[in-house]
Amino acid sequence: MKKVLTIAGSDCSGGAGIQADLKTFSAHGVYGMSVIVSVVAENTCRVIDVQDMRPDIIEKQIDAVFEDIGVDAVKVGMLSGRECMQAVCGKLKEYMPSNIVIDPVMLAKGGHALMQENALDFFIRELIPLAYILTPNIPEAEAITGSKILSETDVKKAAESIHRMGAQRVLIKGGHRAGDASDVLFDGKEFYFFNSRRIDTKNTHGTGCTLSSAIASNLALGMDCVRAVEKAKEYVTMAIEHSLEIGKGHGPTNHFYRLYREGLSEKTIVQ
Repeated sequence: MKKVLTIAGSDCSGGAGIQADLKTFSAHGVYGMSVIVSVVAENTCRVIDVQDMRPDIIEKQIDAVFEDIGVDAVKVGMLSGRECMQAVCGKLKEYMPSNIVIDPVMLAKGGHALMQENALDFFIRELIPLAYILTPNIPEAEAITGSKILSETDVKKAAESIHRMGAQRVLIKGGHRAGDASDVLFDGKEFYFFNSRRIDTKNTHGTGCTLSSAIASNLALGMDCVRAVEKAKEYVTMAIEHSLEIGKGHGPTNHFYRLYREGLSEKTIVQ
C-alpha cells in the first residue's frame, strides 16, 4: 500500500486540514499519516483560535514517520509561522521525499488569516523550492507574486513567476474567479487547463486541502502530474457536488460519497 503524509493544521470541525487530508487519503486507497503543526479551534462559521505546536514536537513527529514507515508523497498544508516553517523545511531537506505537494494555506474560508504576514518571505524563499507542485488559489498566488490576477493572462504570468521561485510545477486554482472553476497547471514548459462547472453551494469548507491531498495520493499511486491533477479535480468536484449540510456556515465536502453510494468493492478492499 502506498503511504502519504500530511503536514498541516488540525481542524476540530473535521472539514479541512489534517482531518480532510486523512479522509481524502482513505478515499484514494492510500495509507495516511499526519504531522500536526497547529491546533485550530474552528467550525463552519469562524476560526476561534490557533495554537502552534513546538518546533521540536513537529520535528519529532516527522522523524517518527520517516525513520520507521517512509512515504510515497507528502502534502504540506497550513504552516502558520516562521518557526513552524523552519522545522518542516529542515526535515524535508533532511529526508528529501518525492512528490511534495504544498498548499500555501493563508486564509480560512471565513477570512481568518492562517499564515502570519512575517512568515511569507520565508515561505517563498525556503518552502516553495521544495515543492514538486504548489497549489495556490488566486488570493494566495497574488500574495506570493505581489501582483493582481484579473485575467487568464495574469494567471499564466503568476504561474511562471512562482515557477521561477523554485516550484517544479504550479497549479493556480480558479475557484475565486467568476464563471466555471478553471484551474491552470504550469510545468515549466506547457500550460494545462482543468475546467469544471461551478456548483451552486456554500459548502466548500476544506476544498483546497482536499484537492492537494488528492493530488498527493494520485502521485503516490504512480500517476504523472497532469493525470494526478485531472483525477483530483474530478474527485473534489464530486465531493463538492454532494457536499454536506453540516453546521451553520460553510459546510464540508463529502469525501466518501462514492463509498456511501457503492459500498466497498473488491477493488477497494484490495487497495
